[in-house]
Amino acid sequence: MVLDRIVSKPHDRLALALSEDIAAVNSLIRLRMASEHAPRIPEVTAHLVDAGGKRLRPMLTLAAAQMCGYTGPYHIHLAATVEFIHTATLLHDDVVDASAQRRGRPTANLLWDNQSSVLVGDYLFSRAFQLMVETGNLRVLDILANASATIAEGEVLQLSAARDLKTTEEIYFKVIRGKTAALFAAAMEVGAVIAEQDEKTVQALLDYGDALGISFQIVDDLLDYTGTDATGKNIGDDFRERKLTLPVIKAVAAADADELVFWQKCIGKGKQVEGDLEHALTLMHAHNTLQNTRTQALYWAGKAKESLFLMPDHALKTMLMDLSDYVVARLN
Repeated sequence: MVLDRIVSKPHDRLALALSEDIAAVNSLIRLRMASEHAPRIPEVTAHLVDAGGKRLRPMLTLAAAQMCGYTGPYHIHLAATVEFIHTATLLHDDVVDASAQRRGRPTANLLWDNQSSVLVGDYLFSRAFQLMVETGNLRVLDILANASATIAEGEVLQLSAARDLKTTEEIYFKVIRGKTAALFAAAMEVGAVIAEQDEKTVQALLDYGDALGISFQIVDDLLDYTGTDATGKNIGDDFRERKLTLPVIKAVAAADADELVFWQKCIGKGKQVEGDLEHALTLMHAHNTLQNTRTQALYWAGKAKESLFLMPDHALKTMLMDLSDYVVARLN
């Protein structure tokens, strides 16, 4: 049946369980992305918001709040805040990376220009802070403000580490904890805080978001070398853009002198020719770096599930645990 296919994936089941709240979040997003004086703002925002994203981060906030028994209205504000922060970072990222495609569609900076993408991203950050303030909860304001700063810090660290073969796994994890996991963690944490949960529960949900975000980003980086058309990845984009993600960092660490010359040529200097991607994959397979990267993704997915063990039984708890499995199942 069609319905069975629709709800076969954990994030789809989560979306179905939270459908009323998600509809409220979408309505609030559309209301707050409007601009009386600058019509380009809703045009640019709608282009990205309507591009078919899974709304995973705001769903985490809604799930955390509902799982914690929250009955007030402000989980909707916080979920919209999380989505605005995420959308703003995507607009900025596409400018920084000079990207031409996002979610299978031309990027906003390509359709309009870099200036529009940057300024609309700034507008969305401002809207996010307005929504936070409306909750009247200083702690959630502190959590999401810190997450916004951490995301920016992670992006800047990535810039300084890019194309530097001395980049270590420790630096890589600092980058992904900043640019990806910080918002996953904050999305879960504010759901528990707005529901006035005890500190043990708040920490458990924060830990889930952190571990899920780390696993999610490792998988995303690994799929750049092992994915298929079905995963929506263009194989080798990170290699062509000379990004030092975990599979490459591991290969460089294991490289002999000749292999280091190859990595320096392709990543350090950007002198790539036909066949270099295939050779890079050969080296990764030789040193087992793809499998080792997969092992780390599985480890963090397991940590996410462990974080929820102390939570009472709840249908949403089961869906969140399944979600952590599904993040790494994309590799199969």
